Amino acid sequence: MQTRRKQAAMSAPNHSQIPTNSEIAHLRDRAQFVRLETLRMIEIAKVGHYSSVFSAAEIFATLFYDVMSLHDTDPNWPDRDRFLMGKGHAAVGVYPILADLGYFDKAFLDTYTRLGSPLGDHPDMRKVPGIDFSSGSIGHALSNGLGMALAARQQNKDFNVFVMLGDGEMQEGQVWEAAIAANHYNISKLIAIVDRNGFQLDGKVDDEMSIEPLDEKWRAFGWDVFTVDGHDLSALTSLLRKLKADTDRRAPVCIIAKTLKGKGVSYMETDPGWHLGYLDPQDAARAAEEIKSKVI
Repeated sequence: MQTRRKQAAMSAPNHSQIPTNSEIAHLRDRAQFVRLETLRMIEIAKVGHYSSVFSAAEIFATLFYDVMSLHDTDPNWPDRDRFLMGKGHAAVGVYPILADLGYFDKAFLDTYTRLGSPLGDHPDMRKVPGIDFSSGSIGHALSNGLGMALAARQQNKDFNVFVMLGDGEMQEGQVWEAAIAANHYNISKLIAIVDRNGFQLDGKVDDEMSIEPLDEKWRAFGWDVFTVDGHDLSALTSLLRKLKADTDRRAPVCIIAKTLKGKGVSYMETDPGWHLGYLDPQDAARAAEEIKSKVI
């Protein structure tokens, strides 16, 4: 299947702010693809982060298939938009997209986490074409994204840097150090997206350490802040298109994406234990049927 991102090489998307019904349908299909491939690949690994991917599937689809400027064949094109993921344990949801875009052989997906495979539980930018940041310890992505955006300014590049953060990651001090610096240097090409699904490994985020009022905190650090339903493809795509097209903005941007952890599989949506787990093949097949039956 040819993806919408495969357009003229080295060009940014050219479309109006409001996505058409056919564009939304395509993004919905790609988000479903992310969920289904996540199920399949975790079955290979025998353990993985289902619910962390499912809360972010629409965000992944919108960024990679609609909003970001990417090269048709060259994942290292210098003028591409960058994507960094603080919640790197959700990489299993990004690998299928990169293969779908043609950045590496789709056969590699079948080796996920196997000995010698380039595709690990967390992404490695030295091994996986299309990965801009090697994640691991939570909290480092925004600082690295800030560095990339500063480098772009120094080199007179015009690319955007998108950084996805988990809401549990808001408890990391380094995130807020980066937030201070980004405002100080007026890094308008830096867009942070907080996947506000409400859960982290140990339980509810705000039970472990409350991060609210999250929007007011980002504004206090000098960022422009927007809140959006992270599963509403029309609202999400419209907002990201608008922000990407805004050349007058002077401040960095934080998008708080309200999401549901495990979105698409009903019992995962109500059980934080699926942050890390395993479905046997029969249960995985039933979960796949549920995902296919829903219009998210």
